[in-house]
Amino acid sequence: MGYTNGENFKFKAFLQEYTGKEIPKEATLRKGYVDDCYQDTLAKIRNCVSNNKIWVSIDEMTDVEGRFVANVIIGVLRTDGPGEIFLLNTEELEKANHQTIFKLFDKSMSILWPQGVHHDNVLLFLSDAAPYMVKSGKVIQALYSKMIHVTCIVHGFHCVAEEMKMTRAASKKAKDIFNNPNLKATLAFISSNYSFLSTYITRLEKQNMMLSESISVVKIVKEKLQSPQGKKEKATYKKLENVLSKNKGFEIIEQISNILEGIDNSMENLEDLNVSDLKFYKFAPVSSVDVERSFLRYKNLLANNRRSFIFENIRKILVIQCNSFG
Repeated sequence: MGYTNGENFKFKAFLQEYTGKEIPKEATLRKGYVDDCYQDTLAKIRNCVSNNKIWVSIDEMTDVEGRFVANVIIGVLRTDGPGEIFLLNTEELEKANHQTIFKLFDKSMSILWPQGVHHDNVLLFLSDAAPYMVKSGKVIQALYSKMIHVTCIVHGFHCVAEEMKMTRAASKKAKDIFNNPNLKATLAFISSNYSFLSTYITRLEKQNMMLSESISVVKIVKEKLQSPQGKKEKATYKKLENVLSKNKGFEIIEQISNILEGIDNSMENLEDLNVSDLKFYKFAPVSSVDVERSFLRYKNLLANNRRSFIFENIRKILVIQCNSFG
């Protein structure tokens, strides 16, 4: 295949032939160029963000090496249109809990603003609804008082879909379900009453949506889930209500959207935000899908022939790959 000690000599020869340049060894590239490219990428992110308001999203996964890996995505909040989105940081965590997430959040903000963190410029934190993430949001808000913590609405809709499957399956084994003569009728019911859910999940996963549009999608889903009146169907709607009632940050951001749309003028529960802050929520996301997309890049980077990467190089290369500047 042309590989020796991790180097692809055929590819190297190809590059040299068509570029007319001497191609350094991979070790030389990692030691002499990766850090320069990484620092250049950070400088461009900092220049773009500058003193702007931002949102932050964090999620974690376990990689193929068994490491707890967390990615930190930031996005610029602009008033005249969607802002730029960047992967700011990737870290290996000793364990996933509210303390490690808080430390990661604060460290990442120090990477973004090395001369001094702009605490009041962080207006939104997006995460999943795991208890340790909810707890970390409360701890983070002690330092970032203007920040609203919203748990991902798409994750909430997935929980509703799981509830739907559980209520219809009634915890039976798969074999029993397929032998059930009422299966076709059950599938027809689900298709008729719940197939819309995947459509609206896809809509919420789109980038660059206005906050008012995202809020409208949630309202539509609520209305549609209220339509079926059976006992099990009411349980599905109750699940949605339960998910949304726990998402206190979403209630606040929905209130902000209503203010921006002229539907409401109450500033109750918004004591830490002033009028000039509210306009920056116009294109605020309610889904953490961007940070989940970054894990696809991570998995591609950590291919079978790249498993010997030290994590520091993984972190730098991933930041470089996920942020392209024209």
